[in-house]
Amino acid sequence: MKTNTPVKSEQNKMGTMEISPLLISVSLPMMLSMLVQALYNIVDSMFVAQLSEDALTAVSLAFPIQTLMISVSAGLGVGMNALLSRSLGEGNQEKVNRAASNGLFLNLVCCLAFAIFGAFGSRSFFASQTADPRIIQYGTQYLQIITIFSIGIFLQITFERLLQSTGQTFYNMITQGTGAIINIILDPILIFGLLGFPRLGVTGAAIATVFGQFVAFSLSIFFHQKKNREISLRFSGFRPHLPTISVICEVGVPSIVMQAIGSVMVFGMNKILLLYSSTAAAVFGIYFKLQSFIFMPVFGLSNGMIPIVAYNYGAGHVARIKKTISLSYRIAIGIMLIGLAIFQTLPRYLLVHLFHASPHMLQIGVPALRIISLSFTFAGYGIMSGSVYQALGNGFYSLIASFLRQICVILPAAYLLAHFFGLSAVWWSVPIAEIVAVITFTFLNRRIYRKKLDPMGVCTTPT
Repeated sequence: MKTNTPVKSEQNKMGTMEISPLLISVSLPMMLSMLVQALYNIVDSMFVAQLSEDALTAVSLAFPIQTLMISVSAGLGVGMNALLSRSLGEGNQEKVNRAASNGLFLNLVCCLAFAIFGAFGSRSFFASQTADPRIIQYGTQYLQIITIFSIGIFLQITFERLLQSTGQTFYNMITQGTGAIINIILDPILIFGLLGFPRLGVTGAAIATVFGQFVAFSLSIFFHQKKNREISLRFSGFRPHLPTISVICEVGVPSIVMQAIGSVMVFGMNKILLLYSSTAAAVFGIYFKLQSFIFMPVFGLSNGMIPIVAYNYGAGHVARIKKTISLSYRIAIGIMLIGLAIFQTLPRYLLVHLFHASPHMLQIGVPALRIISLSFTFAGYGIMSGSVYQALGNGFYSLIASFLRQICVILPAAYLLAHFFGLSAVWWSVPIAEIVAVITFTFLNRRIYRKKLDPMGVCTTPT
């Protein structure tokens, strides 16, 4: 039986442990688990690419909806997590439990909405992007399964955020890793019909994905019940608590919109690229699969940073906030520099050996990967800045910068570059947008640090 005894700041490692080992211990398991997550996203496309380029394009065009599902669940998780961490720092157990229950409720409602969309809107979604009947058929088969059975990914992310809020991120590595490994094992079996199973093609890829998600969420529920003693979920007589939902949404909805803007951007870029060829859209999809190996560890780092900053903000430990933010920036930019080196030196190897790229795909893909990757260092700065805003309870700033970068800059720049200079110039829209974002984030950083931290006795800026 879980206790409802308030948790004091000094009893929680978020408020007492040295920052460097704390950030590493909280973030590293999440970074590793997200690397595994990125691996099985790539494996899906690797196996699907062996079916045909049309199948690969279909899965690539489905990517915005998959990203949107994760964005909604993760965004609500950010709002729930920020409230949970602040409440833990304040020692208010009632608020802790209420935040967890209402956060889970919101995720279940959103899961139902995506299931309805998947059942009735999948074909229309693909038909709005292409007239190719094979791509529409493959994409509809894939997306319907992913969305109708999305309860796996929604509950997985929700319970992982509950564990994350109390620093139990090691168990998230186990849940995500196990789900990813199962998906990787099932992919070739179900796609190509091995070991006596029927050959299911892209349908098999979707089934493998949702099965891995169901295993992961089952494990996350188990670990929460057994290990997360600081949070109690109670549904007997549960009623949605509007003030709590409002606080969760205040931080979470800007995060959702910010990430959903990314889905809109990918959708728009696909529309522009499909004016040239389906291969160009496939290349853009491949880029997102590959860059997840670089971005996912940074997202894991940011997810580890958020509860540390939020907890210490609730507890009034400003010096710890300052150290956490500064260290997080340095690590994120270092990871991005490694990614930049890989994309600049090995684009042909990645395309040929992972995705069986044709000569035409290589002609488009090699310069595309090199140009887009120039944005990596700027993107690392932006990711961490947005996470700081969320941790301090001002996700609206993240929304402003993301909207400016991905809607106001990338899409217009891509369209204009395509119109005046052709396909080879489209890729420059991404570095251009990241440079604009860095300028915006720097301005917003100064504002939020003055507003949130100066009254507590210090002005913090990233170094």
